Amino acid sequence: MVNNNQNHPRGPRNDAMLLTIDAVPKGYSIDVRVFLAVITTTMALAFTAGVMIGPTDPKLVTPILTFLKVPLPELYALHEPLVMAKAKAIKTSINSSSLNIEAAPARKVAEETIDVSGSSTSKKAKEVIISASGEIAVAVHHHDAGDIIIKQPRRTPTDHVATLGYKIKEVHVNIDAPILEGTGDNVPYERDISYNNISHHEGRSGGKDQPLLRDQSNPSGQHLLVDIRNIEAAFLNSEGRLAEAMLESVKAGGLTMLSYHCHSLHPAGVSCVGVLLESHISFHTWPEEGVITLDMFTTSEKPLLPLLPKIEELFGIPRIDPETGLEEEVVTLWSHELRGFRTEDVRKANHLDGQSDLANWVTSPLDVVYKKQIVGIQTEHQRIDIWDVRERDETPSYYDGLELGLEPDDPRWLSNEHTSPTRLFFLNGALQVISKSEKEYHESLVQPAMFAHPSPKSVAIIGGGEGATLREVLRHKSVENVAMIEINEMVVEVSKEFMPYLSNCTDIVGSAPSCFDDSRANVIFADAFKYFVDNQIKGEYDVLIVDAMDPEGHDEFTDSEVINALVNSLTPNGVMAVQIGYAPSILDPPADKGMNRKRELLINNLESAPGISSIHIYEEGHCGYWEPRAFLVACRDVSCRKYWYAETDEVDYQVHVRIGVTRSGERSLMHFDGATQRSFHAPPRAWETIYCLREPQPFECSYRGLDLDKQLFEYVPEDEEASAFEIRPTKTTGENGDVKDGAVVYAKVDIPVGSYIMPTHLAASFEVSDESIENISGEPTAEVEGLGRAIVIDDFIEFIDTYGHPSLQVGSGRNFVEIGGSLVIRTSDDANEANVRRWIPNHPEGGRPKYSPVYDRHRHSFDVFLVASRDIKAGEEIVKPLSLWEI
Repeated sequence: MVNNNQNHPRGPRNDAMLLTIDAVPKGYSIDVRVFLAVITTTMALAFTAGVMIGPTDPKLVTPILTFLKVPLPELYALHEPLVMAKAKAIKTSINSSSLNIEAAPARKVAEETIDVSGSSTSKKAKEVIISASGEIAVAVHHHDAGDIIIKQPRRTPTDHVATLGYKIKEVHVNIDAPILEGTGDNVPYERDISYNNISHHEGRSGGKDQPLLRDQSNPSGQHLLVDIRNIEAAFLNSEGRLAEAMLESVKAGGLTMLSYHCHSLHPAGVSCVGVLLESHISFHTWPEEGVITLDMFTTSEKPLLPLLPKIEELFGIPRIDPETGLEEEVVTLWSHELRGFRTEDVRKANHLDGQSDLANWVTSPLDVVYKKQIVGIQTEHQRIDIWDVRERDETPSYYDGLELGLEPDDPRWLSNEHTSPTRLFFLNGALQVISKSEKEYHESLVQPAMFAHPSPKSVAIIGGGEGATLREVLRHKSVENVAMIEINEMVVEVSKEFMPYLSNCTDIVGSAPSCFDDSRANVIFADAFKYFVDNQIKGEYDVLIVDAMDPEGHDEFTDSEVINALVNSLTPNGVMAVQIGYAPSILDPPADKGMNRKRELLINNLESAPGISSIHIYEEGHCGYWEPRAFLVACRDVSCRKYWYAETDEVDYQVHVRIGVTRSGERSLMHFDGATQRSFHAPPRAWETIYCLREPQPFECSYRGLDLDKQLFEYVPEDEEASAFEIRPTKTTGENGDVKDGAVVYAKVDIPVGSYIMPTHLAASFEVSDESIENISGEPTAEVEGLGRAIVIDDFIEFIDTYGHPSLQVGSGRNFVEIGGSLVIRTSDDANEANVRRWIPNHPEGGRPKYSPVYDRHRHSFDVFLVASRDIKAGEEIVKPLSLWEI
């Protein structure tokens, strides 16, 4: 039907009529069937073209090429010329559909599209063989011809070293059937790789026999990094020689090479990676610089460090200095790390664990440029290691300069190559001795305890098999016998041979050349802690020195029975010294919750021991360790405080009297003297901080510093307006009727309770020892030749008696004498009349604690400062209680 609204196709229309459509098409029409046929044909042709010229697998392309009558590529037999000729003869008669193209076990390269026999077709080969000239051949296999190859034209050279070509050669060797750990046919167990597995199935199936199951391989290993320089360039540029060295290294380490892969790079250098049954080995070379860097990782428990000398031998081919014609010294840097995850016990038991001193000081850091193992033996009791090391930034010492004759401007002063190595002694991976600073360490361990006793005659040493502790004890003239109890006889023997200076007593007058041969020395080989517990020694030793590992390495320090046995072995005024590890930090957690928990338990045991009266902590930062070392001295009697707090000149005099001169005339002690001991009087602040984290907090921790919320009320004689006090003269009548001039102190202003009374004047109080008072008192000083009676001295002694008071540190033998305005404050025996008191009240437990860094650090402040015990009104007299300084 014709549309009557042609000009208005969307206009009105008759609802009864259908929309009319023109019978003549307005554009091109397409038959869907034709369209699908064209698409299908195009895809087929594209697929065929892709098969003919695209990167198709040889297994697929060969039948298609044969069907399309496309000439096959020329075939050559693999390796053997006769087989290659045979392949040529039969190439036209080969039924291509039966040609089995497989990857030959040849050297492999990355996938590349390569031309085949100059034709326009191409193949993509996953495995090829590259000749020395750079020609490429596809590896194939034929049931009659055997292994054959398809020869390819030479690849166009490229400047990019990352592409495959004549500039990169490779070696790839496979072991056909590697046996992984725990999966072999002849192992007497099955392998259980399940999570949280157990070592056997016993009891899992009603008691029936089950095969033993091997646990999963430990997820752990060893990593060895080696950098070597001054190596021959030709060796570093030779794939063959390097590959041979790699194979020999693997063999020497008792490891298994599964495959290796090497590349020669342009313009020089070689990179290799070897896959081991135990993991891998890899290296890269810089021939012109004479450098190789090698990386070896194994999951085997067999140690890698013994392999290091073989690696240096195989890869350290020295180059020739062109100027001198001599071989250059091969320099090796290396680092060894334990990798992966071990249980805590297994980790700590390994002397190379990353947290051990041996790992941190020697085996791990690459900046230790010289490492030489002198001793490495496992004894019945301990592992002993001795190493010589030299760090990158070390420079020659004063003694190195003397030995080398270095002038002040000699450039060798700035070179570590002229620095003598430091010898380090380790037990179970823990650093025991540093050769260049051992005197500072051993003097700090021994001498403070020896001088804390008035005259030590009998001494015991726990440990100390190196001999240096014994050496320091034998310097004292008063010593008559020394018992050294060492668990490991081999420690003594090794020290004698490789560190003889530790036990060298040649310079000590009256001693043998070796300290171990001194007639006063008695060396006992036994477990020292067990020795004291079993023998229950009573009151035998004046000084006991514990030269063992840190408390964290000894459970004995947490055993009260052991501690009591050690304390009971001391004489009534005996002294015990212990080295207690690294110094703490003010940021450390409470001691009983941190890494030094056992050290805190040791201190707690000594605090609770009935035989201990005073404990002192001190640090020494000159021992050569990365952090200061900490030491402890515990005394049976408080009288040792007198020697501990001795002034510099007092200690220096004792050193002179007790030790004397040496055979050589040199000073006997290199580090310890009176000034050193004075630095030990008060422990560093970190000890006080951690001590005050105890729960409940110790009483004295509230008095670690002046209360800044309280006021200071001073007496200023030269400025009455600024002075808070007024001193009024008085006259008093004595029992014999004598009238004496005196004075009293009155407050000019209101003084709140807790305020500080004359703090500046009290801080000026001077300190005098009991010995000093004794020396200037009595008959020896009653008459002075030519002068008669020394009135001045008598008056001075009377002044001390009147205005002085003993220190709160009972046994210290120290007295504090007031010299300011506070000395005229009246004293009353009426407690209600007194209105001032000491800054720190008496300790709730009486006296002072056996151990308190707070008392040690604030000793002087606690002995002098006064505060208002109640509110004091202006015009009220200031009165001290008679018992002010009593404990």
